[in-house]
Amino acid sequence: MKPQPTPLSPRNPATPEPTVQRVAAVQMQFAATLAGNLAKIETAIRHAVRRRADVVLFPECATTGYACDFSRLRPAEMRTALERVGELAATHQINVLVGSPVFRSGRLENCLVVFDRRGEIVHCYAKCQLTAGDRRFFRPGNSIALFALDGVPATAIICHERRYPELVRLAVMAGAKVLFHPNAGLDELAVSRRKRAGRDGIAVRAFENAIYYVFANSVGPQGGGKWSAGDSKIVAPDSRVLRLADNQHEAVLVADLDLSQATRKYAEESLHSPAFLAPAWRQMVSLVRRQAERNDRKLNRR
Repeated sequence: MKPQPTPLSPRNPATPEPTVQRVAAVQMQFAATLAGNLAKIETAIRHAVRRRADVVLFPECATTGYACDFSRLRPAEMRTALERVGELAATHQINVLVGSPVFRSGRLENCLVVFDRRGEIVHCYAKCQLTAGDRRFFRPGNSIALFALDGVPATAIICHERRYPELVRLAVMAGAKVLFHPNAGLDELAVSRRKRAGRDGIAVRAFENAIYYVFANSVGPQGGGKWSAGDSKIVAPDSRVLRLADNQHEAVLVADLDLSQATRKYAEESLHSPAFLAPAWRQMVSLVRRQAERNDRKLNRR
């Protein structure tokens, strides 16, 4: 599968934007093997398709699990795993966003790989703000996510990056209406329990940007005495939680996004006022677009 240039590129006009996009967020307890996780991914895709979802989001490192010994991964096995996800996307004609380690130029990156309905990779975002644990294995990315699914402009952050609001704001300024956030909790049980019930800033991020926020987390025991809080959710631009999973069970959340409500109002207004910042904002947005296109061209040459 050759990655395709981003649909947001001026060289590739976007398809007409739909008025409603049905999204699914998969809350998943990781298996111990690649094969086990791929089986779970297939089951969840089938479930999302039965519910007529247009897009399905999986957690961070859904192919391997986040408690994996990433130093033991090999490029060929990761390539095969992602090819399988692409086949599933094509077979079921659904957009699939899956968290996965990806080898690029011989280095491992913590990525969200975006497949369109044909099973083609249309974007690959690498986590740029890494935790101390990430830095043991992964190289940081060097872009802000910007892509389109069925003509709907979107962006993404990965797990820990919820703490860096500029990654979202700049993408929304560049046109994104939906934020996809794959996550993989890895905490002591007591910490994991405290994260329950949406007290995580996600609704605020949706509100302050006037966009939809789709959050897919792992759940339950993660190995090594660590846990994940679950709490996967889909949030509306007015901060309403449309769907919310619990902190114990796997789930596939599905919601219809009325895209007319994703106005990007506050990000748009910040592009113009205060006026002295307007030129700097426009320059940064231009950099975001160019870097996203540059990264996608690199993918296409792999």
